[in-house]
Amino acid sequence: MDASPPFVALPELPVEVYRSHWRPACDERAFMLHAVGIESQVVGVGANWSLLVAPGSVSAAVRHLRTYDRENPPKARPRPLEGPQPHAWAGPLVYALLLLTVAWLSGQKAWATNWLAAGALDTAAFRAGEAWRAVTALTLHFDVAHLLGNLGFGAFFGWLAAQLLGPGVAFGAATLAATAANVCNATFQPIEHVSAGASTAVFALLGLLAAYAWRRRADQGERWAYRWAPLIAGVCLLGFTGVGGERTDVLAHLTGFVTGGGAGLLLALRRRPLGALGQSLAGVGAVMLIVLAWAAALNLGR
Repeated sequence: MDASPPFVALPELPVEVYRSHWRPACDERAFMLHAVGIESQVVGVGANWSLLVAPGSVSAAVRHLRTYDRENPPKARPRPLEGPQPHAWAGPLVYALLLLTVAWLSGQKAWATNWLAAGALDTAAFRAGEAWRAVTALTLHFDVAHLLGNLGFGAFFGWLAAQLLGPGVAFGAATLAATAANVCNATFQPIEHVSAGASTAVFALLGLLAAYAWRRRADQGERWAYRWAPLIAGVCLLGFTGVGGERTDVLAHLTGFVTGGGAGLLLALRRRPLGALGQSLAGVGAVMLIVLAWAAALNLGR
């Protein structure tokens, strides 16, 4: 159970003796001052927290705080959570354009090819060496309802992830995570198994979003309920939307969520999101991976 220092109404106009963006740092010092008989308050000031004492206690409080800091070398504190990243709309837009473009070309049988046969995650063909299917299957759908569902959920979860990580990194990481999930799916499914759809990428985005938000909130020392809320919500959504339906590929959804979660945990280790150049490179890299996979599937350039 999380504890907070006792709240004391100071009789005089309080004076700030310590400030931090990490509330537990103020709480630790408030407990220490309380132990030596100096009453204090911890109050929020914008994005920061302040430790206040009565004017008559300032000198003693500062002296004890200096002693405390000497005896307890400060640990590296994480920075505050970032605000929404710019151009988050670009990721969902490119995602939608890719799915719609592949759907149109598939319907037109462009290059005189059955796109579903060439690009679906056919387990037997994948194991025979057609590795591009782990990527191309992410852009194919069996019918319009299948396509529209993945368009809606993917754009929504993608926009949320892009708000935290930036559009290029969010969709680049989700593409790699979903590709890895399809590799796992084709490795463990029966030899006759065939699947397709962006839902693996949708659940990779969900896992990415849940794990990243959980890890960053844990780094900030938030209360347990607030820390675990994103991950619990992600697991609940996986349960409600990822395991129902006669044609639902449960393993693909589960592996997508797990690999996306792993990517989210790795990305949470970064000090700050990538800048505009890094976002562009990540996004273009994801698109090029899909284009090259389809070039291999359609035997272009041969």
